[in-house]
Amino acid sequence: MAPPNRPDHDALYHRFFSHPGVVAQLLRDFVDGPWLADFDLDGMERLSTKFHADTGQRRDGDMIWRIPRRDGGDTYLVLLLEFQSASDQTMALRVLAYAALLWQQLVREQRLVSDRRLPPLLPVVLFNGDGRWRAPIALRDLVALPEGSPLWRWQPDFRYHLIEVAGFSETDLKRRQGLPALWFRLEAASDPGQVVVVTDAVLAWLARHPGFSAARAAFVELLRATMAPLGPGMRMPDDLMEVRNMLAARAEKWIENWRLAGLEEGRQKGHQEGRQEGRQEGEAAMLLRQLARRFGPLPNWATERVGTADIASLEAWGLRILDAGSLEEAIGAPPA
Repeated sequence: MAPPNRPDHDALYHRFFSHPGVVAQLLRDFVDGPWLADFDLDGMERLSTKFHADTGQRRDGDMIWRIPRRDGGDTYLVLLLEFQSASDQTMALRVLAYAALLWQQLVREQRLVSDRRLPPLLPVVLFNGDGRWRAPIALRDLVALPEGSPLWRWQPDFRYHLIEVAGFSETDLKRRQGLPALWFRLEAASDPGQVVVVTDAVLAWLARHPGFSAARAAFVELLRATMAPLGPGMRMPDDLMEVRNMLAARAEKWIENWRLAGLEEGRQKGHQEGRQEGRQEGEAAMLLRQLARRFGPLPNWATERVGTADIASLEAWGLRILDAGSLEEAIGAPPA
């Protein structure tokens, strides 16, 4: 179970994936393929793009990276970070719009390849919402044309690569070697004890790979945001090792707080559901008495229908009974 009252990490994601080395690891671990060997991932450069989305605002989660290739050309990574709970049904169209704007900018800046053709793109959507991603990955799935239509030859053919964080198990993430996998594991940690274990893995990785100070600072902020609800008003250290030691020292107490917070959340939900259920039962009992007084003994189908109805239906039938000339007019015809 995720910790209660867990804060939103959109800004942290943006900071974390602003590091070229982190983005390179994301590609190696989650977009892997033999063609990736043609990329000089150590030479990645983030572009300061001048275009924006159709909302009129640039989103922090939209990034463009220039990746040099071994053959001397460039490929441009279009990386979109998505955090909303539901998938964007028109994402393929949105990514295509970004691609067109990027190509237009490269044309204006005269950054085409030697034969004046457009450089290739790699569109990637990183989704870390609450639900699962249901939107089409290919643009053709959004076009209302039957298979075999001659109009397909004039439709744009475009797709993006999806990285759906919720689709990876803890075992899947452990098999990957980079910081992004450790980040995803830390966000999914189910209790402070597990947070300590993952933090130890992060510290070990950073010790083997110097030069990731910005990513290290982002991990500190993620830990602070994760544990803040369990220690309100407590000052968290600025150093990752000190944060880790604090977590280890307080893990047992925080695990108990975490458990109690989860129980309290469940209790409140249960009370609310109980009140709703009690009201529904009361409405049904009253309606059954009114129906029996108006129309006489009730058949089994009527009793069952009223007993399983929701509150909105019970209230509507309670008003309809005033004018209904028969049981069927009040609550509908019996099942066939």
